[in-house]
Amino acid sequence: MKLLALDTSTEACSAALYVNGDIRQRFEITPKAHTKLLLPMIESLLAEAELTLSQLDALAFGCGPGSFTGLRIATGVVQGLAFGADLPVMPVSTLAALAQNLLPELAFVAMDARIGEIFWGVYQRNAEGFVELVGKETVLPVEQIEFPQQAAIGIGSGWRVYQNELIARTQNLVTQIESDVLPQSSTIAELGVYGFKRGLAVAAEYAQPVYLRDKVAQTEVERAQVKLNGLNG
Repeated sequence: MKLLALDTSTEACSAALYVNGDIRQRFEITPKAHTKLLLPMIESLLAEAELTLSQLDALAFGCGPGSFTGLRIATGVVQGLAFGADLPVMPVSTLAALAQNLLPELAFVAMDARIGEIFWGVYQRNAEGFVELVGKETVLPVEQIEFPQQAAIGIGSGWRVYQNELIARTQNLVTQIESDVLPQSSTIAELGVYGFKRGLAVAAEYAQPVYLRDKVAQTEVERAQVKLNGLNG
């Protein structure tokens, strides 16, 4: 199994190559430099492994939630590569990737979504050693989150920004907080291979970002409508 994974959903930019269980990764924390770094990372990984895109079985990417601009970068690159090499794509949740980084029995994952909200997901470890979603991923204020009444690890930037509120809301169920963990393409590669083997990969045109916040999509429609009105005016 050979799979290339990439992620630009946060301030970190990373790419990883999975070859029969061995994973090599490039990872840099570089806000606003993703477009300059991502393709060179991919090229160096393939060159190091003496592989071409056409020799891969699939691609994977961090599909979100996360930075709006970052998700668009990753989606655009992965679609371009997939179309060019005729490869399937495995979208991987960035919240799942955060949980998989630590692989706890149960994780309350919270990423700062700005404007007083968090991206929220609860993940548990399955018998195969991979995290699985409990319920659904959402974007909402801390006081509206839902969670099982079990001890868990708190993971993600939301626990740094809203630590006191989250601890109070989760009724001290959290036994450990890891607020500085970022999604990594090496983990996305692992989850990508796992999903691919379960038949969850999609064609390039269906590899889409997951924003969770409906207003993002609405804003894009509004902008397009403004441009259209301007042309028609």
